[in-house]
Amino acid sequence: MTEENDAPESWAQCTLADIVLLNPKNEASAEQTAGFVPMALAPTDYHGTLQHEEKMWGEIKKSYTNFADGDVIFAKVTPCFENGKAAIVRDMPSGIGAGSSEFYVLRPACEEVSPNLIFAIVKTQAFMQQGAENMTGAVGLRRVPRAFVESFPIALPPAAEQKVIADKLGILLAQVENTKSRLERIPKILKRFRQSILAAAASGQLTGDREAVDERCPATKLANLCTTAFDGPFGSKLKSSDYTGGGVGVVRLENIRHLRFDQSKKTFISEDKYLTLAKNKLEKNDILFSSFVDEEVRACLFPFDKLTFINKADCFCLRINQKEALPEFVLYLLTSQASYAQIKEHVQGITRPRVNLKILKSLEFSVPPIQTQAVIVRKADQLFAYADRIEQQVNAALTRVNNLTQSILSKAFRGELTEQWRMENPELISGGNSAEALLDRIRAERAKQKPARGGRRKKEATKA
Repeated sequence: MTEENDAPESWAQCTLADIVLLNPKNEASAEQTAGFVPMALAPTDYHGTLQHEEKMWGEIKKSYTNFADGDVIFAKVTPCFENGKAAIVRDMPSGIGAGSSEFYVLRPACEEVSPNLIFAIVKTQAFMQQGAENMTGAVGLRRVPRAFVESFPIALPPAAEQKVIADKLGILLAQVENTKSRLERIPKILKRFRQSILAAAASGQLTGDREAVDERCPATKLANLCTTAFDGPFGSKLKSSDYTGGGVGVVRLENIRHLRFDQSKKTFISEDKYLTLAKNKLEKNDILFSSFVDEEVRACLFPFDKLTFINKADCFCLRINQKEALPEFVLYLLTSQASYAQIKEHVQGITRPRVNLKILKSLEFSVPPIQTQAVIVRKADQLFAYADRIEQQVNAALTRVNNLTQSILSKAFRGELTEQWRMENPELISGGNSAEALLDRIRAERAKQKPARGGRRKKEATKA
């Protein structure tokens, strides 16, 4: 985990196998109540709580991975390992439990080895990165091999220093996760803020004059605002086998997001295929509307001027008559909560709720004069840009916070968090309190517990 010269001289170089028991078994009565932990209940955050279900020990002891209070468990299978599913086992019924066979269990070899230290080790970037690189098995079922875990190199601090490290990590990483939690709440606040912008745009509040959209602006059907509206080609007209590595672009549902065209997923057809579907050619500022409507309306403007694209089935194209309305204004109407409520009344289907183009074109909206629309769009765009800037700053801050966790763990295992403590407490890291002395005690205890070679055979021979 650390280069030998990175750790303090008072720490002992060893491997995880030197200080833990890997996947030990519990001895307990079948009638005891125990904790059961499926993979879904394992946390990913550093201070996440390990949840459990209560079951009788006899039901779970054989088919699942055993563990007990004070053990450290972590997922060995992809993607759970990469997601950081790990925890210190605490507060199990009767102090014991069992869980997914995809857990590794690390039990401290003695009371002088801190489970908090072991847990911190498996949460380090070095352990997680190297573990992922050493995975074996088929795609989708790759696992961290036992040999990697046992041979993972560590620098072991003295017992007293382990507690100080654990305490400091607990305080510092709790502050990091509290900051992260606060930052992660901001996107939800921004989502509500954006919806309030859309609501204000649809009602005319952004002009400072509610009369902008009142009885002087009678409701009109969406169809009356369009020069054309069409769905993409269905069935045999456009099949997956028609897709190519390049050529004319195809807008699919994956590209249509709420107020945003997602360019990350690209699909193409050949020029020859395009000639058979040219009536579906998209133009800049066409409104693209996803027929599938669940938690929100997914609609955006087509952003390209010089690139040729068509739309796929279920990706409606609404081409706005710009003498009647601005495409941006109509987009804001369609994606507002008022529009969402109106559309949801006509949604069909349960597993894939959708609206058809005929229903969409029949929806009615109050549309102010073009000049008023322009004012609303300008003010809405300014507010959206402000929200976007905040979101960018939050994302940058989250990246720094996520990096901070690993930075603190790295400092801990270089001995930087306890440098002053070592200077003030030399007697707690030397002699019988040293890390080397701790390793010697662990080895001596294991030697006592290991049966003599051939001991069982000799005993049976004596009985005979």
